[in-house]
Amino acid sequence: MTYDTSMMRASDHERDGSDRHVVRAVAAVLALIAASLALVSILHLTGLVGGRAAPFDSEHAGIAEASIGAVLASGSIILLRGARRPRAIGLTVTVFAIAGFIVGLTITAQGGHLPDIAYHVAILPVLVGSLVVLVRAPRP
Repeated sequence: MTYDTSMMRASDHERDGSDRHVVRAVAAVLALIAASLALVSILHLTGLVGGRAAPFDSEHAGIAEASIGAVLASGSIILLRGARRPRAIGLTVTVFAIAGFIVGLTITAQGGHLPDIAYHVAILPVLVGSLVVLVRAPRP
């Protein structure tokens, strides 16, 4: 059976285009967050930014941030390259990042400095918003 796209309704073409637009927009947001995580990770791993007390550990924070950033960067690249299941990939990497940020915020709130706490508090809603956009996006 062949599928003739010329028989698709205009709304189907528009939806297909908006799906790609949503995925690309989320991929761009995830890439920006990944870049910010790379910077914050470098600051923690080089000792330029530390914590005030336990359980915060700059080295652990830097490793966690680098890991989350790598997952987000990889997911963003996969999404921008036209993955077969973009929504599933986007949801997976975003949920992973949200979980990481919640753990990070919990630890940072106990022993980190205000800028670290503010970073987590600022980025977490962006990640949750990205998740909501992906969940609500129409499925192809």
